[in-house]
Amino acid sequence: MKRALPMNEQEDGGGTNGGSQQTLKRPCKQRRERDLEENRACWECLPQEILLHIFQYLPLLDRAYASQVCRGWNQAFHMPELWRCFEFELNQPASSYLKATHPDLIKQIIKRHADHLQYVSFKVDSSRESAEAACDILSRLVNCSLKTLGLISTARPSFMELPKSHFISALTVVFVNSKSLSSLKIDDTPVDDPSLKVLVANNSDTLKLLKMSSCPHVSPAGILCVADQCHGLRELALNYHLLSDELLIALSSEKHVHLEHLRIDVVSENPGQQFHTIKKSSWDAMVRHSPKFNLVMYFFLYEEEFGPFFRDEIPVTHLYFGRSVSKDVLGRVGLTCPRLVELVVCANGLRPLDEELIRIAQRCTQLSAIGLGECEVSCSAFVEFVKMCGDRLTQLSIMEEVLVPDHRYGLDDIHWEVSKHLGRVWFPDMMPTW
Repeated sequence: MKRALPMNEQEDGGGTNGGSQQTLKRPCKQRRERDLEENRACWECLPQEILLHIFQYLPLLDRAYASQVCRGWNQAFHMPELWRCFEFELNQPASSYLKATHPDLIKQIIKRHADHLQYVSFKVDSSRESAEAACDILSRLVNCSLKTLGLISTARPSFMELPKSHFISALTVVFVNSKSLSSLKIDDTPVDDPSLKVLVANNSDTLKLLKMSSCPHVSPAGILCVADQCHGLRELALNYHLLSDELLIALSSEKHVHLEHLRIDVVSENPGQQFHTIKKSSWDAMVRHSPKFNLVMYFFLYEEEFGPFFRDEIPVTHLYFGRSVSKDVLGRVGLTCPRLVELVVCANGLRPLDEELIRIAQRCTQLSAIGLGECEVSCSAFVEFVKMCGDRLTQLSIMEEVLVPDHRYGLDDIHWEVSKHLGRVWFPDMMPTW
C-alpha cells in the first residue's frame, strides 16, 4: 500500500519533488537565454568576407535594414566592395510608376562612396527633371574613376531636352577623372565632337565599348577621332550617318585590335531621306582584319529609301527590318549577305515571299535564326526553306498568320513536316517572340 502524503507536502506539490521541478525550470530558462546570447554573438562576429558575400545577394533596401542590426553589420554595409556597382534610378512620381533611388541615399553615396564607384548606370524617365538630376550627380563624381558608365532613357530621351553645355559639362567631369573608362553607353544624348576628344585624351588606352546611337551632335569626323586613337575598341554602336569608308579603314588598320561587334542603326527621320553608300572595298578590308566580327544592322526606313542598300555584297550577320520591306529588297538580301546569321522581318505586305525565302536559304549558308511577322509565305515554300536549312535553324519564329495553306500542306499538319526537318517539335507562334 502507498503511504499517504502529509497535507503540507500535497499542498506544496509533492514536497521535495515539487521543489525539484521549479529548480529544473530555472536552468532551462537560463540555458535558453545563454543560447540566444551565444547565437547573437556568433552573428555579430561573422568575418567581414562572409558578410560581404551575403550582402552582395541582398537588394539595397534589405542591406540598409540589415545595417541597423549591429555595429559590425553597419560597417559591412559601407564596405567599398558593395559600392563599386550602382544603378541610379531617377523617376518623377507624377510621370513614372517606376521606383526611384531615394534622395537621402544619393547624398550618402556621393558623400561616403563616390570614390568607390566603378560601374555606374543611370536610368531616367521621360522628364527633364530626372535628366537634370543625373547631370547633377555626374558633375559631383570628381573623386571617382569609373570603368563603365551607362545613360539609359527608359522612355522618351530626356537628356536631349537639356542644354547641351550643361550635359557636356557634367559628362566631361567623368571623362577627365576616369582614367580607365572601358565601357560607355550614351545613346540619345547631346554628346558632341569636342567632348569625344576629351574622352579620347583621357581614356584611349582602356576604352573597349562605345554605344552612341542617336547622337545628332556627333559628326563622322568625331567618331573617326575615336577609332584613330582607341585601338582597343572591340564594340561600337552608332547611327548610319556616322559610318564612313574612312571609319572602316581606321578600324581595319594593323594597330587596331580585332573588332568583335559593330551595330549600325539605319533610321529615317523624314520620308525620302537620302543615304550615302559604303564601298565594298571598305567592307572587304574590315572582314580581312576582323574575319569573325558581327555586323548588326537595324533598318527603320520607308520602302523608297532602300535604294543605296544591298546593291553590293555586305558582311552583315544580324539583320532586322523594323518597318515594311519590299520583295525586291529581300531578294537582294539573299544575293548580297552571305554571312547572314539572323534575319527578322516585321512586315512585308500581301505578296508571298516564296522565292526570296528559298534564295536566302540557298545563299545564306550560316543562317540559324529567322523571324517573320506580317508577311505571307506558302506552306510548301516554307517547308522547302526549312528542309534546305535543316537543324542549323536554332530559332524559327513564324507567326501562324504568315503561313498560307496550299495544295500540299495545311496549317493542321505543317508543324509535323517542319518538326521532322528540324529534328525537334515545332509549332507556329501566336505572337512575335523577337
